[in-house]
Amino acid sequence: MKNIKLGDIKFVNDTTITIRKYRRRTTVPKQVLEHLNLKDGAAIRWIIMKNGTVLVMKGG
Repeated sequence: MKNIKLGDIKFVNDTTITIRKYRRRTTVPKQVLEHLNLKDGAAIRWIIMKNGTVLVMKGG
């Protein structure tokens, strides 16, 4: 995977994970929802790289 350049970044935000029993939830920032055009029930793909980087993409 190539290095990420600051000029390539459009948005950065931190969110928290809420864990209740078997359900784990995180909040997707509004800017990400709008940029990816995500609607209720949309799929999100989580990709874990060997170096520990996690990529989040629109699924489906």
